[in-house]
Amino acid sequence: MTKPKVFLTRRWPLACEKRLLDHFDVTLNEDNHPLTPAELKAALRDYDAVLPTVSDALPQEVLSVEPLRCRMLGNFGVGFNHIDIETAKARAITVTNTPDVLTECTADIAMLLLLMAARRASEGERLVRSGQWAGWHPNHLLGTQVTGKTLGLVGFGRIAKAMATKAHFGFGMPILVYAPRPVPIADLERFGARQMESLEALLESSDIVSLHCPGSAANRHLINAERLAMMKPEAILINTARGDLIDSQALIEALRHRHLAAAGLDVYEGEPRLDPDFLTLDNVALLPHLGSATLETRTAMGMKVIDNLEAFFKGAIPTNRVA
Repeated sequence: MTKPKVFLTRRWPLACEKRLLDHFDVTLNEDNHPLTPAELKAALRDYDAVLPTVSDALPQEVLSVEPLRCRMLGNFGVGFNHIDIETAKARAITVTNTPDVLTECTADIAMLLLLMAARRASEGERLVRSGQWAGWHPNHLLGTQVTGKTLGLVGFGRIAKAMATKAHFGFGMPILVYAPRPVPIADLERFGARQMESLEALLESSDIVSLHCPGSAANRHLINAERLAMMKPEAILINTARGDLIDSQALIEALRHRHLAAAGLDVYEGEPRLDPDFLTLDNVALLPHLGSATLETRTAMGMKVIDNLEAFFKGAIPTNRVA
């Protein structure tokens, strides 16, 4: 029996690639370069399944390619706002994702950014590496104590709950939550958390705000100039979710003029390009989308894609189908 033809848009951990090669007719992106829209269209024409990542934009224009051979998009990641889901549905393309397996490591990165921003770790490392550190003195690089500060979580899914666990039980942080729907009382009671009636109320009341909501047209620039102005001037903003949740220019202005103390970012609008003005600021910690970047997690993500792929080609409904 002929094996389904599968195309990987980027290289995966070796254990995942080996399993794919054992079961499918696989083409790898050997030099791991970012694919152009034309290359993605060619993959959709030539393969039964394409396995994209968050860096592969699949809008309507790309998914409307003719002739279309691809019947499944096995997304390597939880978020799928880079895929035009409505067009995929209209063209009978099944789309899957990889939930559950990257919860803890993404929450770890959110806590890392929180600590980096609060304690000015990026500034300190740059000082040491540049040879400009002149020694300890009482007022040097004074940051913000994390223990006991109020953490506001925007969204309260798996990653937000994992961060609440680390922050509340590890650092004694009171937890505030904003979510569009009522949060079960048991989930709040576990952390002694309080659900706020509005995003604005959470922003006004939190010392540190961390974003954990999905990327979508409705959530684009959820944090804008008006909402940044509601935060305390000594507050810190953390984003490990999606870059377009924040109006980058508004955040840059707030940080530049010290209307906000600091920020920690792992995701950006238009990444891997980011607004170069971020690089001029000392009060922002910047990471290159490391949320799920552990070997254990990335391997588990790949294996989940393959589980979905195998189910699909056996005629079953994939466990993590989103379209």
